[in-house]
Amino acid sequence: MSGDLNHLRGKFAIAGVATFGCGEAPGYTDMELLAQAARLAVADAGLTMKDIDGLCTASASSAMWSMPVVEYLGIRPRFVDATMIGGSSFIAHLMPAMQALESGQCDAVLVAYGSAQRTSTLSRKEIGKARLLMDPQPYEHPYQPMLPMSAYALAASRHMHEFGTTRRQLAQVAVSARQWARKNPDAFMRDPLTVDDVLNARMVSDPLTVRDACLVTDGGGAYVLVRADRARDLPQPPVYVLGQGTAVWNRQISSMADLTVTAATQSGRDAYAMAGMGPKDINVAELYDAFTINTLLFLEDLGFCAKGEAGAFVEDGHIAPGGSLPVNTNGGGLSWGHPGMYGIFAAIEGVRQLRGNAGDSQVAGAQTAIVHGNGGTLSSQSTAILGTAAAL
Repeated sequence: MSGDLNHLRGKFAIAGVATFGCGEAPGYTDMELLAQAARLAVADAGLTMKDIDGLCTASASSAMWSMPVVEYLGIRPRFVDATMIGGSSFIAHLMPAMQALESGQCDAVLVAYGSAQRTSTLSRKEIGKARLLMDPQPYEHPYQPMLPMSAYALAASRHMHEFGTTRRQLAQVAVSARQWARKNPDAFMRDPLTVDDVLNARMVSDPLTVRDACLVTDGGGAYVLVRADRARDLPQPPVYVLGQGTAVWNRQISSMADLTVTAATQSGRDAYAMAGMGPKDINVAELYDAFTINTLLFLEDLGFCAKGEAGAFVEDGHIAPGGSLPVNTNGGGLSWGHPGMYGIFAAIEGVRQLRGNAGDSQVAGAQTAIVHGNGGTLSSQSTAILGTAAAL
């Protein structure tokens, strides 16, 4: 991480967060879910929509999404970032938002997202065709793989081959997420889940069953970023951005140099360097778990385990409630919900943990959180380290 960015550490804080319509929200559009979450997050920050003069947003359904969002919310931002790198976008938005705040270009940045993926009147096949037109993958689409799941199944198979990772270890990722979800009344799936349940579920793309895959839900999420001095005068306890890093190494899974190593090695290294911290300093980890293999890869690439050791780490109960490293404390994409792109919800859960208002899933004394987003098929990675005032 360049020293030019280190001075941003702790200078900005998330002052408001909100979700809306997560799970099933029949009758709502993507825009309406985004707008409801945005208004709640702005109110949570003690602000009004008139105070918002910066906007970061992205959507898989529109190449010019930021403009109708501006129009719908009735705001006139001086700063707009519509960078779209998949589900990691809303964590990647932190850095340009901080730079815009530092420069004085704006004073309050809204980061917002909404998806009616579950209850949309469009079929998943129709949605898939539209995305194919916007996002061609020439080395893979001609062979009609079941994307994105087959891409992650390929990474899982390689991890199993190289390191002896087992199906039971992958399944334990889903079981641990469900154990957290059972503590969270907002989680979409809260029924008991065992390793055998995961293994015996419908096979979708070998070696991954349907329970190795994230949910398909609706939902909106938003957060508000301001300068730290302003955050201290607002109603909620500030959650400071201590470090941030983003890395993109490929788009298609077939272009990865090593299916067991992701760009999280780079994004995590940059975030840790900016924060002046390492994995041992992290109290809570919110990792984008689109599939069970994601959690193993990110535990390794973000330094919580040596390469190839995450399977055993998870199997020993370390990421479940009561474990040494609480991971995906809301239930994650595997059990809480997954409205198309999950990154913003990982950030929101990290904020709630550090505020101390995460309910029965609250991690006692949490002062630091790593929130990590993944986009595409292990294509983009964005990492942020958040902290309370005690972590400054």
